[in-house]
Amino acid sequence: MVKTEKKTVKITQTGSPIRRTSDQRATLIGLGLNKMHRTSELVDTPEVRGMIRKVHHMVKVEG
Repeated sequence: MVKTEKKTVKITQTGSPIRRTSDQRATLIGLGLNKMHRTSELVDTPEVRGMIRKVHHMVKVEG
């Protein structure tokens, strides 16, 4: 049996959701972030990349 490893991306929230639109706040929650300097590690999929693109000004991406 061949074991395949999925590529992950590490996302850290660097910006505050205060005075942002409700859809940007919901996107941060969808990424598993809701407070400053929290980090979430997710599988690198096109859906996750789209969410990151939507809030790119409030997150730092590694990996």
